[in-house]
Amino acid sequence: MPADQNRDRTAPPSFRKVPWKELGRTLAFLRPYRLSAFAALVSLIAVTGATLVTPQFVRLLIDRGISAGRWRWIVLPALGLLAAAVVRGLFNFLQGYLSERIGQGIAFDLRNIIYEKLQNLSFSYHDRAQTGQLMTRVTSDVENVRMFAGQGFLILISSILTLGGAAVILLLTQWRLALVALAIVPVILAILGFFIARVFPLFGGVQRRLAVLNTILQENLAGMAVVKAFAQEPFESERYRSANADLLDQNVRVVRALAGSFPVIFLVANLGTLGVVWVGGLQVIGGGLSLGTLVAFNTYLSFLLMPIFQLGFIAGSISRAGASAERVFEVVDAESEVRDRSGAGVLESVQGRVEFDRVSFRYVGQEGWVLEDVSFTAEPGETVALLGATGSGKSSIINLIPRFYDVVQGAVRIDGVDVRDVTLSSLRGHIGIVLQEAVLFGGSIRENIAYGRPEATAEQVEAAARAAQAHGFISDLPDGYDSVIGERGVTLSGGQRQRISIARTLLLDPKILLLDDATSSVDAETEFRMQLALLELMRGRTSFIIAQRLSTVRTADRVVLVDRGRVAAIGTHDDLLRSSPLYGEIVDSQLDREEAAA
Repeated sequence: MPADQNRDRTAPPSFRKVPWKELGRTLAFLRPYRLSAFAALVSLIAVTGATLVTPQFVRLLIDRGISAGRWRWIVLPALGLLAAAVVRGLFNFLQGYLSERIGQGIAFDLRNIIYEKLQNLSFSYHDRAQTGQLMTRVTSDVENVRMFAGQGFLILISSILTLGGAAVILLLTQWRLALVALAIVPVILAILGFFIARVFPLFGGVQRRLAVLNTILQENLAGMAVVKAFAQEPFESERYRSANADLLDQNVRVVRALAGSFPVIFLVANLGTLGVVWVGGLQVIGGGLSLGTLVAFNTYLSFLLMPIFQLGFIAGSISRAGASAERVFEVVDAESEVRDRSGAGVLESVQGRVEFDRVSFRYVGQEGWVLEDVSFTAEPGETVALLGATGSGKSSIINLIPRFYDVVQGAVRIDGVDVRDVTLSSLRGHIGIVLQEAVLFGGSIRENIAYGRPEATAEQVEAAARAAQAHGFISDLPDGYDSVIGERGVTLSGGQRQRISIARTLLLDPKILLLDDATSSVDAETEFRMQLALLELMRGRTSFIIAQRLSTVRTADRVVLVDRGRVAAIGTHDDLLRSSPLYGEIVDSQLDREEAAA
């Protein structure tokens, strides 16, 4: 059983409190809609006033009209009731429309804020976060907050106004009888307080289980080919069914809490109504109270109880919104480990000298060093090949140059400037990157190649595709560069996706190139063509290449051999063959693999 589920079952309700601070923060999103909110509040007051005046018309109708047999006092109160109904209906519609419009606007703003925040958070945050969890925050949690900020809050105000207005009128009408009616209010409020404290952690559990379910769904859809290849459909179905059962169990616990609270509230309310009818009836019989006043009094009692019942229902919404608001603001308040320093400058022109000065690095939450005391320099225009076993730290070196992560000790400098002293946008504007896994977006091939330069002409896009050896297969497609490649480029082979990714980087014409295993997904013939194009295009640029094939290493100006996070040796291919036994072992193993592949 998940740890959070155990916590939900064992933690006393009193230990978990509704996060009123977070709920208050959601109301701050009303500021752009303050005119609509004010109009909705005025409409709410008009509805409340029309509701509270209705029993007075009923009292006049009975006491001065029906009992006295006077037609005038039958017609006038009836017209008053009609007018009140029209006002109530009109302003109810206006309030409902405005509150829904406000709620949708708040949801729109929250989704944009969360999405922009996710775009700007560093890689280390996304390393720890689960996609399904983040999707739940953007969808389900935002919807719960919308329901509270757009409708629940106004319903809460309406209930308070109606409750207060009815209580005042009851006390002014017959204070002794009003005390009988009001005696049940503290009892009901106490029950509601206990209910909120009890149900809040349950709603938090619902959202966590929904996030787990979304994570499983997202992983399954993304890895469908692997699932089918290993015939694991039954296992994945059972995994999803188990998470779905946990979600169902938590929802049932919420329903059980609701079902256990409201009957008690209704019982107390009915006892209050019985007390008012009993005491008021005796006063009518004794002549101390008119029949019309008793009827009006009983109507006000229903107005007194109705907002209390609304508060009971809104309590569930408050608990749900509170749990979701906590999760939403966890993302909004998340701090990025990599961000612009105060006073960071703009990196204007770049020659391309890259220096690693005693760099040590580890990922957030880890104790061991991924890189330790790494020092080397790449001169402008040099091609540096990073070689080492899997997990030696090659990709980590690449990731530190554009500040996907920040060094823990030491410094990375470009042209003598610490990369932490310049803005991220200006730094990354001079760096072209081809990741090990080619990531493409839904849309046309032209849009994917021009992703970093949307203003690029068709000729520039084609030139980049030719340089990346992609023009040939693109031209063979039915719609050429306008062909839609589908989500993640699933209609293309791995080598085709990689070549489009290279073309996308080359179109930027960067001064520094980072190629993380850029040719690992292509065959030997295509790699040969790409190497010819890359050698020409890398001339005049500082290039870092991670490659698993010996042909790439041989053409490099310098090879940095990385072993267990340290620089084991630096030199040319021929130099390292003579001086480094470890390099010789790696070369021999790669030769064996290439011969076997041939």
